[in-house]
Amino acid sequence: MSLDSITTSIDDAVGDFFDPVATTAADIVFYTVPVGGTDLPLIVAWLVIAGLVFTGWFGLVQVRKFKLAIDVVRGKYDEDGSPGEVNHFQALTAAVSGTVGLGNIAGVAVAVSIGGPGATFWMILCGLLGMATKFVEVTLGVKYREQHPDGTVSGGPMHYLPKGLAERFGSGGAVLGKVLAVLASVMILFFGLFGGNLFQTNQSYAQISSTFGGEDGFLASSAGAVLFGLVVAALVGLVLLGGIRSIASVTSRLVPAMAVMYLVACLVVILTNVTAVPDAIGTIFQGAFEAEGVAGGVIGALIVGFQRAAFSNEAGLGSAPIAHSAVKTKHPASEGLVALLEPFIDTVVVCTMTALTIVIANPASWGEAREGESIGGVTITSDAFETVLPWFPNLLTVAVLLFAFSTILTWGYYGLKAWAYLFGRSKVSEITFKAVWSLFVIAGSLLSLDSLISLADSALFLLSVFNIIGLYLLAPVVKRELNSFLEYVKVRKAGQAGGPAPDAGETETAKAL
Repeated sequence: MSLDSITTSIDDAVGDFFDPVATTAADIVFYTVPVGGTDLPLIVAWLVIAGLVFTGWFGLVQVRKFKLAIDVVRGKYDEDGSPGEVNHFQALTAAVSGTVGLGNIAGVAVAVSIGGPGATFWMILCGLLGMATKFVEVTLGVKYREQHPDGTVSGGPMHYLPKGLAERFGSGGAVLGKVLAVLASVMILFFGLFGGNLFQTNQSYAQISSTFGGEDGFLASSAGAVLFGLVVAALVGLVLLGGIRSIASVTSRLVPAMAVMYLVACLVVILTNVTAVPDAIGTIFQGAFEAEGVAGGVIGALIVGFQRAAFSNEAGLGSAPIAHSAVKTKHPASEGLVALLEPFIDTVVVCTMTALTIVIANPASWGEAREGESIGGVTITSDAFETVLPWFPNLLTVAVLLFAFSTILTWGYYGLKAWAYLFGRSKVSEITFKAVWSLFVIAGSLLSLDSLISLADSALFLLSVFNIIGLYLLAPVVKRELNSFLEYVKVRKAGQAGGPAPDAGETETAKAL
């Protein structure tokens, strides 16, 4: 029996068994209600409402403290001897690498095909709201992180939910927090293995095999698939062995490089069609409020835009605080401010540039997709670039590979922390996880396992239910931490300006809220 027939049999067997489970889970997690002639997934409303609540609760912190966030990333307020493993910039790039990926390339194309150009406007708005949610969850991640004797750090919802709720509500909060923490760890681990690992490998392999050689090429064969999986698994394994410092070292170089490469390509297409830019922007704004031809009209465009942004930047899902918790700082809110830049980069910048490129280039495949043809998102984006850069599909393949690789690395770290919370931090436990993770990379080049990936998506967004409950209950803690950091910033500025530092007993809080 050939390897192809074996993998097909496995795919079919897994699909037959898990399809009903995946369908049921998706029906529950992504339950929709009719709104304005279209369907609104309640989980998307849950995430958007959280963004609205935290934006109001913290007084537009994502706008008022944007410059301060940039200053923190630049290291302006670093302190010697701060606990942690990586600097602010490395923590940011490690977290961004887990969100910037195929969704920014393919998912955006699907959004503007289903919701029209106007979906772009709502996508941007949702990204801006998500900045506030990200600020809250990451501040909590650093506040309640666990520092180990060897200098490493563990953080995330599995730590701040039990510790924070116990601190605020006593024994009852401790029980609730423990239950939520275990559920969160299971969801993170499950999605990591199938969505953050196997799916990324599978899609990047599909892209590279179709670009280099097609169906008749060596890469499309079973041997080519195994070779691809082994190479990626070896690279991932080497980086994972070094922990978050090794991951951050790679992503701090890889993420900026791939983002610049991708955005430059977007700018080339946009500037080549610069005369079409005003019309494209007008089309986006008009489509946001007059979405003709879109199911549900304006509401339909809004829902698709919000859904794409929520799925892309992961604000409120509890994943990013795991990476951010490793930062070197004595002030949890400092990294919370850094983290609010993440949805801005992922959604407001990268997703918007993709959407603008597609709207301006207006490839034939996009028009066909808007008329109901089944065309892959990557194909639409690739065709948009190809109108100006005929060789771009090759560059897009490189971008997809880099995006996928960085996502596998970051989710490998997330998965390891969830695994350690559930099964302990022993050397044997960690090595076991890394071996399993690398095997899943190899499996990803051979197996599609669509039903398990669908189930993983449900698990990830179910995580947001557990996580955001905790965020609401712990928001007062975040407010105190923000005030504390702003007071520190005030003292630092006074010292740098050569003025007298405030008295040690001064209790006046920086005017921030």
